[in-house]
Amino acid sequence: MAFKLDMIQAVALAVVVLFIGQKIKNKLEVLDRYCIPAPVIGGLIFAIITLILKLSNILIFDMDITLQKVFMTAFFTTIGYTASLKLLKKGGKGVFIFLGISILLCVLQDFTGVALAKMFGLNPLIGLSTASVPMVGGHGTSGAFGPVFEKAGAVGATTVAMASATFGLIMGSIIGGPLGKRLIEKNNLSYPMKMINSHDYKEAAVIKENTEKQLNPDNFMGATSQIFLAMGIGTIISLLLEKTGRTFPPYIGAMFAAAVLRNISDSTNLYKVYEDEIDIIGGVSLSLFLSMALMGLKLWQLADLAMPLIVMLLAQTILMGCFAYFVTFNLMGRDYDAAVMASGNCGFGMGATPNAMANMGAMTAKYGHAPRAFFIVPLVGSLFIDFCNTGVITMFIDVFGK
Repeated sequence: MAFKLDMIQAVALAVVVLFIGQKIKNKLEVLDRYCIPAPVIGGLIFAIITLILKLSNILIFDMDITLQKVFMTAFFTTIGYTASLKLLKKGGKGVFIFLGISILLCVLQDFTGVALAKMFGLNPLIGLSTASVPMVGGHGTSGAFGPVFEKAGAVGATTVAMASATFGLIMGSIIGGPLGKRLIEKNNLSYPMKMINSHDYKEAAVIKENTEKQLNPDNFMGATSQIFLAMGIGTIISLLLEKTGRTFPPYIGAMFAAAVLRNISDSTNLYKVYEDEIDIIGGVSLSLFLSMALMGLKLWQLADLAMPLIVMLLAQTILMGCFAYFVTFNLMGRDYDAAVMASGNCGFGMGATPNAMANMGAMTAKYGHAPRAFFIVPLVGSLFIDFCNTGVITMFIDVFGK
């Protein structure tokens, strides 16, 4: 029997799933420790229930997910509004080096995924579904690119990507701490006791100030308008991109439009970008998008991919550990901050920026402050890598997805 839900009912169910996930996360400390998002928790539980109902021939859900694409586009539009070139320049050489390292990681992850997929005789896009899409990109990018891959013939790509993203969140948190500890103790590194000249990094203290602000309806109206304006302009950009014959995710036009509007604001001061309000709207959009995406997972599609998926995910874990240990640490200066950044790289290289911050927080709680690491890693991980990763993924789709 099919149980149909229209688009409003589907969103309402997504809200229920989200709240259930939040309640469970609040009860189980281990979920919070590994920074597992509430919509992922609730969505996976719903997907498991759906699997049981389907295998028992009791019920299947038929949901109208029209609004899922709207929430997805809104979220990535808010990401576009964070891409400030002015802010990137303030970070200095270290930010550019770490961004380059992160782009190299995306390329290596995708090469590994495609190579292993071919070895198992699978569609290369399934390999990409275990690579930088879920690892660096996380659940948001997985939910965006999964349907693109499936449309190109990779059956089960969304489910594989979402499962891989959840695995990455956990493993990125597990390997980051021990790796950073090993680097610090092997190289006899420590936080310098002398006062560091923090001139280059004092901007870090004001990028995201944790100040209490009264919610302003006018600012929220301005933020909402800016998001929809960028989404509207983005539809035109996406149409033009489609004419090139290349494959792009549906949100790319809106994200690019938002980035342009942000940088025009930075350079001309003609208008204000409502960053705090845009960030809140982005968080709401991401939560609803992820809830709907996870609710729609077809877990039964993983049955034939179990062994290849395990091998590919273990390979990604080994790659991340070796990359952080030998590449990130060495290129970032082989000092204490570099060791902390290597730990953080495991967090957002396999999970998300909150995982990176959790890894680095655990390191600094034991060994001392790392101001350079806490400036560079979140700046790259939360503001710029999504743009670059999208470009890398698109390049691999063009080569291997035809």
